[in-house]
Amino acid sequence: MKHLWFVLIIVMTLCVSVIPASAVSQKRIPAKAAVVMDDSGAVLFAKFPNAKLAPASTVKLVTAMVAIDSLDPAAMVKISKRAAGVRSIKPRLRTDEEMTVSDLLHLSLMKSINSAAVSLAEATAGSEDQFVARMNQKAIEIGSTNTLFANASGLPGKGTQYTTASDLAIIMKAALCYPLIREILGKKEYLIRTADGREILVEYSNNLLWQQDNVIGGKTGYTGNARHCFVCAINTDKGPIFTAALGARSRSSLWKSTLMLAEIGKDMELAFQYERTLGVPMVDMKIEKPIVPVYQSELTSLDLKTPE
Repeated sequence: MKHLWFVLIIVMTLCVSVIPASAVSQKRIPAKAAVVMDDSGAVLFAKFPNAKLAPASTVKLVTAMVAIDSLDPAAMVKISKRAAGVRSIKPRLRTDEEMTVSDLLHLSLMKSINSAAVSLAEATAGSEDQFVARMNQKAIEIGSTNTLFANASGLPGKGTQYTTASDLAIIMKAALCYPLIREILGKKEYLIRTADGREILVEYSNNLLWQQDNVIGGKTGYTGNARHCFVCAINTDKGPIFTAALGARSRSSLWKSTLMLAEIGKDMELAFQYERTLGVPMVDMKIEKPIVPVYQSELTSLDLKTPE
């Protein structure tokens, strides 16, 4: 009898050891969808990479690209009443206030000021609706074919708006090909002086840039529907990697997701360590088994709220 129990235990242990690590390790990433992509565009690790989810302010990366395609960064822009009235966090922009395209890009990318994004849209295309058509065309051009935009800011409202973790990583990679965007995303602070002399000190909302030397840059986003979102580029010994996380429940879990994805991008076997060691820092973990790197399952309709 003891011999039979021993054999049974061995068999059960072997069965557990062949369970794909990704099936459990993905649950360790505290976001609804996530991806790690290398500089060649290869997906190294993914959790529901093609689920269409609300993007929040990460759309401003495309807003910035489309604006730069048409506008001189030094050109002056007058803030319209409509743009000034868009719901946004501080600092608030004022009707008829003038600032440069570069200033508006800094406000949009570093602080996610919605009024700045709408002002860029109006200056580029005459109206936000016409600008959105250019945003969607830009998404197709760069290969983000599972993305659809409804406005320049990422705010919820009229129209369907969504992206995927895979598309978001592609968007970040494309955005960093613009020297001005790359420069802005690498700044911690920036001082704006409007034409009327008002000074606005902008502090970057990307906490990781303040804490990690290897962060190239990133873009945060939040709405009640999208929850917390973040796409980031990080330098590694093997070259830059791009991480995207959508639908994290808190800002702290968003940073945690990104750091975990970054570590997985450096060493994919670390994903299995998340499965076998709960809550143990990765630097203290012992690698026991490689992972299945990409998990292609989709979220079911029950998992999704209506996209923004």
